[in-house]
Amino acid sequence: MEETTPLRRAIKWIVDIVVVISLAWFVAYGFGTQIKVAGQSMAPLLQGEDVVLMDRLAYDFGKPGRFDVVVFEREDHKSNIKRVIGLPGEVVQIIDSIVYIDGEKLEAEEGLDTAVLPGLAENPVTLGEDEYFLLGDNREGSEDSRFANIGNVKRNQIQGRIWLRLMPLLDIGLIE
Repeated sequence: MEETTPLRRAIKWIVDIVVVISLAWFVAYGFGTQIKVAGQSMAPLLQGEDVVLMDRLAYDFGKPGRFDVVVFEREDHKSNIKRVIGLPGEVVQIIDSIVYIDGEKLEAEEGLDTAVLPGLAENPVTLGEDEYFLLGDNREGSEDSRFANIGNVKRNQIQGRIWLRLMPLLDIGLIE
């Protein structure tokens, strides 16, 4: 076995440190953007003051899917957390408190398929090729795509997908 000089060992050590720091930065930047939840619009899934992690790279290689919990930037540059309900090209309407996609009742877990207040979705809402219809889980306490000040959310407004709750520690876990 060949002896390595102190200079070679030092260079190898420095390269290892640079690689580890680069990987840690990539993981933290891509998958670990901390967001503090404001308000109760996503209750019971998320409560006000919960701290969650956003995966900002999730949609660089894919598209938001139905029921994904996403962070988007509003026109007033505030960030909000909502759930994707309508996908590009679909028609969303709320009739008698039931959410319909392309004329079919939304198949979802209890509570995610209803909304007492239809707002803009009282009439059919046709989504453009880069638009999404977002709703808060707490339908009656959420300002979302049903209202003119939010409306349909464009793909470039979606910043990432929420994937992990960090705080409170007793509720730490993956977000589905």
